[in-house]
Amino acid sequence: MQPIFSLLIISAVALIFGFIVMWVSKKFRVEGNPIVDQINAILPQTQCGQCDFPGCKPYATAIANGEVPINQCPPGGDEGIKQLAELLDLEVLELNPDNGDEKTMDMVVEIVEEDCIGCTKCIQVCPVDAIIGAAKQMHTVILDACTGCDLCIPACPVDCIITIPAPMPTTIQRLNKPTLYNYINQAQKL
Repeated sequence: MQPIFSLLIISAVALIFGFIVMWVSKKFRVEGNPIVDQINAILPQTQCGQCDFPGCKPYATAIANGEVPINQCPPGGDEGIKQLAELLDLEVLELNPDNGDEKTMDMVVEIVEEDCIGCTKCIQVCPVDAIIGAAKQMHTVILDACTGCDLCIPACPVDCIITIPAPMPTTIQRLNKPTLYNYINQAQKL
């Protein structure tokens, strides 16, 4: 009788500790890697692939894992590199010229409508769905959604996509993208 009683007590204690461990793991669970989210917030979210990654989040993950340096993002430019260096307590590096040059002004693309054949190849490569249209119909770019990644330009078989300066209201000065995303993140925290 006594061995059965001891076995029941040990089982009850193990069950109680099991529930405690399960509750603690749910209560203090961390979703993903918080540093990846902080790095991703600094990146400009153009999803352009100039950093040799398919988007900003995979690049942020690679930076957090120490797989790549912080100077691979031309759209983020020198300001983005400085913010990444400050966040990660690293040395500020020059922008890697192999990935492209920092644009001095924000650019977007525009489709020359008379030349568009409606092939949909630009729609397929646009990472932010800024191009609308249908097969064998003229396409157009939603300028407010375009990040200026230029991925659609080489995809176009008739070269009807051109780069133009991003339109901006005359009463508002446009912030560079890393600074703008910091303001957004700070506002969301309030």
